[in-house]
Amino acid sequence: MKYILALDQGTTSSRAIIFDKDSCIISVGQKEFTQIFPESGWVEHNPLEIWETQVSTAIEALQKANLTAEDIAAVGITNQRETTVVWNRKTGEPVCNAIVWQDRRTSAFCDEIRASYAEVICEKTGLQVDAYFSASKLNWILENIPNARKQAENGELLFGTIDTWLIWNLTFGKTHITDVSNASRTMLFNINSLDWDDKLLEIFKIPRQMLPKIVSSSEIYAEIETADELKGIKIAGNAGDQQAALFGQTCFEKGLSKNTYGTGCFLLQNIGDSTVKSENNLLTTVAWQIDGKTEYALEGGVFIGGAVIQWLRDSLEIIENSSDIEKLANSVEDNCGVYFVPAFAGLGAPHWDQDARGLIIGLTRGTSKAHIARAAVESIAYQTADLLEAMQMDAKIDLKELRVDGGAARNDSLLQFQADILQIPVVRGKITETTALGAAYLAGLAVGFWKSKEELRLQWHEDKRFEAKMSAEKAGELKTRWKNAVKRAMNWEG
Repeated sequence: MKYILALDQGTTSSRAIIFDKDSCIISVGQKEFTQIFPESGWVEHNPLEIWETQVSTAIEALQKANLTAEDIAAVGITNQRETTVVWNRKTGEPVCNAIVWQDRRTSAFCDEIRASYAEVICEKTGLQVDAYFSASKLNWILENIPNARKQAENGELLFGTIDTWLIWNLTFGKTHITDVSNASRTMLFNINSLDWDDKLLEIFKIPRQMLPKIVSSSEIYAEIETADELKGIKIAGNAGDQQAALFGQTCFEKGLSKNTYGTGCFLLQNIGDSTVKSENNLLTTVAWQIDGKTEYALEGGVFIGGAVIQWLRDSLEIIENSSDIEKLANSVEDNCGVYFVPAFAGLGAPHWDQDARGLIIGLTRGTSKAHIARAAVESIAYQTADLLEAMQMDAKIDLKELRVDGGAARNDSLLQFQADILQIPVVRGKITETTALGAAYLAGLAVGFWKSKEELRLQWHEDKRFEAKMSAEKAGELKTRWKNAVKRAMNWEG
């Protein structure tokens, strides 16, 4: 029997998951890696640590399942998207740490770019000009790392998001590629022509020779050559984490939507084979490309979703483990008037305020850590509600349900509150690891492990459905209070 291996390289951990033909998880390997904060607003990762943890988790998953590389039909890769790596073409050494998607060091530069080029960039990329995306990060590296620009112009340096970095290393430096979904998150890719755009490269001063070849999301790219335990496995699927999750939720039809509760929260809706320009500050992105057909999605991204729980654990130390949050939050009946806007990295869609800052409001002498915990959990649902409101105005579609996945989707209380605030059913599938599953599906289709999307659609099964229990009037009242808190966070002047 053959299996599919998915490499799921996330913002805080590297994971490897092995799936069988029925989409069941056979084994999992996972390792957290170091989060580096050199200055306020800066977030970095060590690319070599990411590579090492990802390979070791893949080997761990094989060993746990008592399998070898010969048992794996293909590997699919998914990643944290906009995080930017630059390395030496000959030595493979990164010129600096990876600059993470959450990093805000280029905010001022983006303000300058936005003033002159906001419209042209949006038309070409479907994106808002923001430090979130790769282009300004890459520009910063070229401008600030000694000799980087000269080396890049001489063809000595390569650029990639994490998928590109992993594939380059897995193939011993022979394959420098990215798929259309990851390319569409760089702010250098034209989603209409499906190629790197000369005008965008000029705006951000990026040498074209640094950029990877653009490929589809599902095809055989190469075979793994490094790490003896993985050698010979076909690399056959590649997609950004949120596009992979949309695919893993089998949202193959126009209008189907999913929300992933990870480090951030990301709401995506399949909009079919043509682009839609958002009038409500959402993003238009490539969902995937399979057999020459490209499909698109509307996306809204929350920068700090599950990361707010990590902050409570690591910075405030009011919980020992992230899983403790549900019990603590449920130990009080409500938030006691406390609202938490976790704008630690500014606010993403639909606000796009780079200067907003985190805010906890409504504190009294009666406020406890449980109320703060509850407000933190509720902030995840409120931010998702803001996204869905914008998406419904853009797409003119009233959703019948929202499919959810990701680590925080295991929190029943969060999903119930989400259904209450949205006033629509929230549906959790039996497999919540849909990001990895989507990568596995893309790889499996490329090698014939699965024959069609229809076969995959039949494998999606509902685990639990959360129906709204709160009145629409009450939900509206709570959302108004939330919006008032957001306005205060956006008006923060330091």
